Amino acid sequence: MRWENLTDDDTGASDAHGRTPDAALFGADAVTTRTVDTPEFRGVTFHEIRARSIVNRVPGASRMPFEWTVNPYRGCTHACVYCFARNTHSYLDLDTGLGFDSQIVVKVNAPQLLRHRLASRTWHGEHIAMGTNVDCYQRAEGRYRLMPGIIEALRDYANPFSILTKGTLVLRDLDLLRQAAEVTEVGISVSVGFVDRELWRTVEPGTPAPERRLDVVRALADAGIGCGVLMAPVIPFLGDRPEQLRETVRAIARAGATSVTPLVLHLRPGAREWFMAWLETHHPYLVRRYERLYAHGAYAPTWYQRRVTRQVHELAQEFGIGPTRSGAARRIQERAEPAPGRAGPEPTQLTLL
Repeated sequence: MRWENLTDDDTGASDAHGRTPDAALFGADAVTTRTVDTPEFRGVTFHEIRARSIVNRVPGASRMPFEWTVNPYRGCTHACVYCFARNTHSYLDLDTGLGFDSQIVVKVNAPQLLRHRLASRTWHGEHIAMGTNVDCYQRAEGRYRLMPGIIEALRDYANPFSILTKGTLVLRDLDLLRQAAEVTEVGISVSVGFVDRELWRTVEPGTPAPERRLDVVRALADAGIGCGVLMAPVIPFLGDRPEQLRETVRAIARAGATSVTPLVLHLRPGAREWFMAWLETHHPYLVRRYERLYAHGAYAPTWYQRRVTRQVHELAQEFGIGPTRSGAARRIQERAEPAPGRAGPEPTQLTLL
C-alpha cells in the first residue's frame, strides 16, 4: 500500500495548510492494521493512522456548495455499489470494489487535529461539511467513536457545520448536536434515495434500511433539530418511476423532513466500473441503456436530471415540503463566548446539504 503518498484530503485537493496531494500527511510507520473478529465486522480490516491534517479544502471546480470538509474515515462498510468515493482507494493501491467496502482507513487522531485547527489564528470559523465523501456514521464509528470528539470541538469553538449520513448512529450524539445547535448553525441531512426494500438490499447492502433512516429524521425533528433529506441517488430505470418517486417523497414528508433535494445517480471512474459490473449481474437488460444514458461522462444528461428534479419538487410541494432553502439550517440564537485568545466567527446562514 502507498501510505507515503496518501493525503488526508479524499478529493485530491489541497488541505487547510495549503499542502497538495504530493505532500504525505502520514507515513507507513504511523499505520496500525487490525482485523476484528466480531460478527458486525467480519471480513473488515481497519488501518488506523495518525493523520497530520484533517480539515480539507474542496477544489474550486467542485460542484459542492461548501469549501471545507472533515473526513475521519476512508472506505465505507455501507458498501453502496454506486459510491462515487470508490476511486479514492486506488490512491492506496487498494481495490475500489470489495476493498473499498472492507479495507477501512481510520484517522484515529481526527478530533485532536480538528480542535488544534479550530484554535489556530489562521482559521476564521468557516462552515465544515462532514459525510460528503464517505459516511462519518458508518459502522466503524460504533467502534472508534470519533464523531463525539469532533462535534465537541466544533461546539466549543462555535464553528458551523453540517452532517450528511445514511447511518442511524447519529442519534447516539443527539445531546451533543443539541448543544452545538445552541451556539452555532448545525445542518443535518439524511440520505434516502428510495424506499424500495428490494432495491435497497442489492445496492446499499451495508446500510440501515430506508425506513430506519427516516426514523432518524423523525427523531431529530422531535428533538427540535430540523433535518433535510438528500434524495440520493435517484437510480435511472430502477428507482425513477413516477410511482416510486411518489412513494419516496410521501415517506420523507411523513417523517417530518424540513426539505427534500433530489440527486440523480452519477458514475465517476471507480464507481462506474463497479456499478456496471453489478448491473451486468443483476439487471443485464439495462446495461446498454446505461451506456447510452452515461455515454458522455459521469453525469446523466441535463434533460434527465431536470425531469427528475421537477417531478420531485412537484411531489414535495404536494406533500408540504420543498427543496433545500437557506432557512433550513438552525439559526444561532445566542453566540457562546469564543475561546480565550480567539475571536468568534461571524454569524452566517447555512444551507443544508
